[in-house]
Amino acid sequence: MKSKLILVMLLTLSISGFAQKADLSEMMFGYNFMETTWYTEAEDLEILELYQGLRVADVSDGLDMAGFPGQGLVDPAIHPSWVNYQELSHIIRGIALTVRYVPTQKSDRPEPGEDFVGWEGNFYGSYSSEAFVPLIHNGVIIVIDDVEEKDIGSIGSNNVLTWKDHGAIGVVTDASSRDTDEVAIEEFPLYLREKGRGIRPGRNELESVNRPISVGGVLVCPGDVVVADGDGVVVVPRRVAVEVAHHAQEVLAKDKAGRRNLYEKLGMPMDKTVE
Repeated sequence: MKSKLILVMLLTLSISGFAQKADLSEMMFGYNFMETTWYTEAEDLEILELYQGLRVADVSDGLDMAGFPGQGLVDPAIHPSWVNYQELSHIIRGIALTVRYVPTQKSDRPEPGEDFVGWEGNFYGSYSSEAFVPLIHNGVIIVIDDVEEKDIGSIGSNNVLTWKDHGAIGVVTDASSRDTDEVAIEEFPLYLREKGRGIRPGRNELESVNRPISVGGVLVCPGDVVVADGDGVVVVPRRVAVEVAHHAQEVLAKDKAGRRNLYEKLGMPMDKTVE
């Protein structure tokens, strides 16, 4: 009995030795326990070369083969807002730039006599801005953890064009978007939980940029690889992105070869999915 007690004490001491710690005065004013890394555009594009042509299914298999079975699979409720089956232009493979909006505790309307346009503009500029825009570069997918319980159209047909102009190739949100008809016409890849109508002022605030977030039950860190297609969204931790890509490419090559044989046998014309 005594030896068991000693063992428990040793294990407790061992575990506490690895506990996350921070200075108390730092925690009083907010402290981030998870570190994040910033990658250059060149580093991101080099990684994305390995993901060219890969499907969500291939990447999911690659995660399994790398020892991460079932991980990185975002809630299937998050789906493409629009699909182009001819050009497959809804498919995106990019690097996560993370953004988190939270419910506001600010007033949801102007003060009596206050001009609505002025109040709205101040709310956008002071509380619910898009401060992340200068961080966007080629190959970026903006991944937004937003307030899914409220009808907030944080994303719309105007701001996605601004993001595209800075190099973003798509957006994934665990909440909603408005102007979805126009976004489809613009063919900006958008993956969302549902369609929305409201605006951000009086509804949410920007909490953080380029910090770890949770989207569809999956941890997304800045710099992670995100692949999205008709099957949904998958997230690959940056530290294993190269290994997962190599496995996924093998899976895709075998799949294409098998389907090409079946296309020939069935007399079906070849398409871009088997080329």
